[in-house]
Amino acid sequence: MTIEEIENAILKVDGIQGMTVNERLYVCGLMDEFDDSLINDKDKARLILELLKVDQLSIEKILNN
Repeated sequence: MTIEEIENAILKVDGIQGMTVNERLYVCGLMDEFDDSLINDKDKARLILELLKVDQLSIEKILNN
């Protein structure tokens, strides 16, 4: 997926702030994209989490696991 496609998927979902990271990825249809990025492109994985409004401390924990 392109960054624009990822942004559009996220914008379609209301109330994202009250969800867990996994819920955010799931409802936005980004679970597979994120899992692939976590293995092959950490910068893209970080961007996905930032676009999902995940806090920086959590992002660091997720990426360094």
